Amino acid sequence: MSVLGVGLLLALALLAAAAAGTLARMDGATYPAAITRAATAFLAVLTLPAAAMGALASVLRRSGSMGKPR
Repeated sequence: MSVLGVGLLLALALLAAAAAGTLARMDGATYPAAITRAATAFLAVLTLPAAAMGALASVLRRSGSMGKPR
């Protein structure tokens, strides 16, 4: 994944976390609860592409498209 892709992913994760925290506060959650919801959203946005890349790498490795593992 390129540096631009990582930067875009981090920006998207921060945007999702800010939205989740703002919506939680608008719903009447306390600050600690809103921060917890924001952190959960941030980690969810980062976890999904990581899992997808891991699965894709596994499939490519089995098909021989990535070359021999070292």
